Amino acid sequence: MTIRNCLEKNIPAQWCRRMWGGYLVGQAVSPVGPPWTTPNFPGPTGESACPTNIIGNFLSPTGESACPTGHKPGGLCHLLLALAVLSTSLAAVPAKRPAKPPAKRPAVRPASKPGNLASLVRDWRETPTPARQALVESYAVAHSKDNTGALARLALGVGEYEQKNYADAVANLKKIQAGLPQIADYAAYYLALARVESNDVNGVNKDLLGAHKTEIRSPLSGKAWLVEARALQTTDAASSVRLLREHYSELPQPEGDVTLGDCYAATQDLPHAVDFYQRVYYQYLTGDAANRAAAALLTWKDAMGAAYPQPLPAQLLRRADRLMEIREYARASQEYQALLDQLNGTARDRARVGVGAADFLGGKTASGCGYLRGLDLAESEADAARQYYLVECARRSTDDDAMMAAVDRLGIEYPRSPWRLKALLSAANRFLLVNRPADYVPLYQAAYEDFPNDPVAGLCHWKVAFQAYLHDRKEAAGLLREHLRNYPGHATTGAALYFLGRHFEQAGDFGSARACYQRLSQSFQNHYYAMLARDRLARPEVTAGSEADVAKFLADLKIAEAKPVTPESTRATSLRIERSRLLRAAGLADFADSELRFGSRTDGQPALLGMEMAEAADFPHQAMRIMKSLAGDYLGLTIGQAPRKYWELLFPLPYRGDLMAGARARELDPYLLAGLIRQESEFNPQARSPANAYGLTQVRPATGRQFARRAGIQRFTSSVLLQPAANLKIGSSILRSMLDQNGGKVEQTLAAYNAGPARVAEWLTWNTYREPAEFVESIPFTETRDYVQAVLRNADIYRRLYR
Repeated sequence: MTIRNCLEKNIPAQWCRRMWGGYLVGQAVSPVGPPWTTPNFPGPTGESACPTNIIGNFLSPTGESACPTGHKPGGLCHLLLALAVLSTSLAAVPAKRPAKPPAKRPAVRPASKPGNLASLVRDWRETPTPARQALVESYAVAHSKDNTGALARLALGVGEYEQKNYADAVANLKKIQAGLPQIADYAAYYLALARVESNDVNGVNKDLLGAHKTEIRSPLSGKAWLVEARALQTTDAASSVRLLREHYSELPQPEGDVTLGDCYAATQDLPHAVDFYQRVYYQYLTGDAANRAAAALLTWKDAMGAAYPQPLPAQLLRRADRLMEIREYARASQEYQALLDQLNGTARDRARVGVGAADFLGGKTASGCGYLRGLDLAESEADAARQYYLVECARRSTDDDAMMAAVDRLGIEYPRSPWRLKALLSAANRFLLVNRPADYVPLYQAAYEDFPNDPVAGLCHWKVAFQAYLHDRKEAAGLLREHLRNYPGHATTGAALYFLGRHFEQAGDFGSARACYQRLSQSFQNHYYAMLARDRLARPEVTAGSEADVAKFLADLKIAEAKPVTPESTRATSLRIERSRLLRAAGLADFADSELRFGSRTDGQPALLGMEMAEAADFPHQAMRIMKSLAGDYLGLTIGQAPRKYWELLFPLPYRGDLMAGARARELDPYLLAGLIRQESEFNPQARSPANAYGLTQVRPATGRQFARRAGIQRFTSSVLLQPAANLKIGSSILRSMLDQNGGKVEQTLAAYNAGPARVAEWLTWNTYREPAEFVESIPFTETRDYVQAVLRNADIYRRLYR
């Protein structure tokens, strides 16, 4: 669901994408457990994790949107929050607002280079015609005496295998022999795999030696054990089992378990075979391995009869839980219902609660809530879960008294249950979004005091500390110090340092303020609050402040510092890059990227491997996504602590001429416009959001038509928005108009651009803000708060890179 959908449906924006089974990020996300395991709330981990939580789903420490690379399963609470509705009515929003990240259309790939092996192979693998295959074959023959001929043979072998022409694959791969020593493991693996598929298994183990005897670990090594086991399965099944058990930790899953099941079945050890098939079936819902496991279990259940090993209760529940995680609520409800006759005790109670929870989450609010209220359960975590859902039932009906009564019952009956923590956060978030600090502050306080070791404790503490600062409470300074001391690695550390500095400034202690700003600027080089800190440090009164007692306190804080990116490669990194370049030259770009990603996880330098992969990308937005996932904590680095190319890949500026012209024509800061585009579309001109917003600045057709004429575009159609020059003209006109409506106040404009003017107008009435940073930190929608900070941070980095 996009922000525009949220606005139209009057749903709080930061809930709209936090549905069951998905984290934002982000940029992305550590999966939380199923609804019956201990709920957890991930802390800030990194862009690829995209972690969120239900009281202010903070993105990664970089503030990136989750992650265009994909999401991981999230917690049950996210859907429940998404279903709450604000009471305010919304005015129409003049500009589109897609939620991040937008759904992106595949960009048109650059044309292939005639005669280039990589282009020939890529074209053939994408559209395997005889004519295209002949071109690759001709290339291999013409270059039979040099390295590129061997690369062409490797590509032919891989391509023939992919097209299931196994005999031809074997023939091509055998011609390579020792011609590609740097990537011999790829030739060895596909030769062995093609032979196994052809039922030619004699000596396959010798073929696969090349996949294991490499200077650096091959990404194919784990898969190679599976191929070798398959080769042994028909001739020496016991050895195939032994082989897989010896190398179990290396096996890719779930393929490892289903193959082990096949090998046990070949030995007629059916109980063990069924065990491994069940591991797959009850954990994975889709994919080849899941289908193979399901088919095998049907076969052996019929064959074994009463001797068939029954799955454990935890496995039965896990499959239903997984259906909940992917939001298949109707199927989940049926699955839980079917388990009621198979389970006893607490396991049965969990299934009973699952029936009601699945109905509730699936939109059957009345029946789901009524069912949950009617359950009479023994004291257990299942009953704690039931009471948590009753909190959510009351919240959905905006019955605050019933909601708080349920929260209080959890506090009395299950004070340390993670379900109580979820209930505290849910209720607190409800009051946060309607600006009732007297109600939400005690709830956040109870959360961090009673669950001090939970990752969400830091954010709860920050909500309390910032409220104290905002309203000049006498305990504000103590709470800010406590926050820094207890949660120095939390995503809010920069904000805490900044507002502690502002507290000292307001008290006339300029030396202490300077110490806070210096530590902030040092530790969070490119963060939003570091930008503000540098501005404060330029003030004469702060510069002239005397030495501060707080300096020692700040020096003792254990804030992790980002490590500079050295351009010198380790041996492992150099080998990974060399191998990837050979694979890319062979037209196997997907193999090359996998090689680099594998190296970043195992033995290489992620930033340098990311740069290698990003520079090979077809488009700037693709390169940026790669860098976001592999570059590390770049926002903690100075510009000089990483190569120039590192920054240009992370902060590209394509279409620079049109962008500068559009900004100048409308008296905009071009770097602000660049920062906005980076956050909106990542400079993908073909980006199209679920809310039907198009192009670089993500403009909806109706809004584009409204602004096209004033932007000098006489004939407008939706496709015009996919043209970078036109989109930049229209988008800059929209931004100019919104700035004018907000009196030139950038922070308010960006907040309105993301969440809508009506919401911003409401938030501005909540407090008397002494500076824009107070308004920004008070924004209750984390999507919007992080968006504002990220755009301004982006603009600052663009300014320093390209001015």
